[in-house]
Amino acid sequence: MIKKRNIQRPGVRIPVAALDTIRHKLTVELTDGPLSARDISGRIGVSEKEVYDHLEHVRTTLHRLGRILIVKPAECVKCGFVFEKRKRLKKPGKCPLCRSEFIHPPLFSIGEEL
Repeated sequence: MIKKRNIQRPGVRIPVAALDTIRHKLTVELTDGPLSARDISGRIGVSEKEVYDHLEHVRTTLHRLGRILIVKPAECVKCGFVFEKRKRLKKPGKCPLCRSEFIHPPLFSIGEEL
């Protein structure tokens, strides 16, 4: 019978506490002020696509803690259209009015629930 040993491989880091998680780092960054997904990805070291996935989970966690995820909506650079009714957190591909692809991404921050 072969016994399995608990050997820690070099380069593999196991988080010691919940303070090491990506979502905790994300919430800390969002308390500093409004940031885009690209800014967040650079600060916490994950891809922009992953940031959007984590933001969805952070939104529900914050709601349970009595706080909210504040989203400043994306805005078209060319015509100024603001994507206020958009429920998805990702940046839209094109403006529905002028069809421009030059869009300022949404900005995220954390605030207290009223």
